[in-house]
Amino acid sequence: MPAISRRTADLGTENAFVVLAEVTALLRQGRDVISFCIGQPDFATPAHIQDAAIEAIRDGRHGYTPSAGIDALREAAAHYLGRMRGVAVAPDEVVVGAGAKPFIAYSILSTTDYGVGDEVIYPNPGFPIYESQIKAHGAVPVPLPLREARNFAFDPADLEARLSPRTKLLILNSPHNPTGGILARKDLEDIAAILRRHPAVWVYADEIYSRLCYEGEFASIASLPGMYERTIICDGASKTWAMTGWRLGFASNPVLAPQFVRWVTNTDSCASQITQWAAVQAINGPQDEAEAMRASFIERRDLIVRLLNDAPGVTCKTPGGAFYAWPNVTEACRMIGAADSEEFRKRLLHEAGVAVLADIHFGARVPGEGQHVRFSYAASPQAIEAGVARMADFIRKNTRRAA
Repeated sequence: MPAISRRTADLGTENAFVVLAEVTALLRQGRDVISFCIGQPDFATPAHIQDAAIEAIRDGRHGYTPSAGIDALREAAAHYLGRMRGVAVAPDEVVVGAGAKPFIAYSILSTTDYGVGDEVIYPNPGFPIYESQIKAHGAVPVPLPLREARNFAFDPADLEARLSPRTKLLILNSPHNPTGGILARKDLEDIAAILRRHPAVWVYADEIYSRLCYEGEFASIASLPGMYERTIICDGASKTWAMTGWRLGFASNPVLAPQFVRWVTNTDSCASQITQWAAVQAINGPQDEAEAMRASFIERRDLIVRLLNDAPGVTCKTPGGAFYAWPNVTEACRMIGAADSEEFRKRLLHEAGVAVLADIHFGARVPGEGQHVRFSYAASPQAIEAGVARMADFIRKNTRRAA
């Protein structure tokens, strides 16, 4: 039998989908499971966006588009990205993709060379595709630890210690998956000051949760003097307008946009034309439903944080954005005799019917930071109340048994 490549065999994955498959198998067996493992809005895509897609279908907009995207969407996205960040973004600096995720790979491919020791710094814990794509494309992953004491931002000194002549790309994610942490403007100013001493380093600003920032105003490093030219801004439709399955993202950079176009041509050819017309309406149309979703997420955030902090052995910081809670379960693990957060997660699923993700699904556990799990609170308030109550009961029952 022919062998698969080592690159494929070693390729990482997004464990949210692995756990989702486990949950689906339990549901098929008739088990009652409340799932908090997938990060996607539990709302329908707003009707005016759906209508724009139907209109595109009826109008025969079924064919290929330019790899960079349709003009109407590039113009809308340029205005949208620039307005939110206070920078001038030209339409020809914007590239449309089949989701925001491909731009992680395109950015690594466009700024590093395979197997020569080029380094990419990325947040840890972090979206697992960062690390897997860095490795798959022959660069060296350099994790940057996030600290609970800093509300899951990183210490700028930790960044400076990791920068070297081999560093080609720094990945920033704010608001952040999985912790919900945000980089405030002061954080970004400190980071920019360090990067100005390292002018050869690009920045990938993953800002897919930019409209889901709850503490203060959303801030982008691209807005700081001299930073837009070296920053790849990446955003998209999935989280803001509940369009995860539509697969539509966009990125901008004045230098790298033409390179991204070539990568799109080599991979997807173009994003779906129908989805692109829907995204034009998402950006340019009424924002009432997007704002209503955001308001709902704030209510759910406050609910889940309060309930988690009432659970025995659990503490939870209030996330500044996105729709994830990242409770510390170090004491809960000790109370029930679980070796770590992954054992806690597995037992919680199989014994209590509550699905979450463990910290090790988002990178190697940061030394000294304890044990954490991730809840996606893109779930109904009723599910949040029931799920956290089950977890609290699970901890109480198993504490008595351990004693």
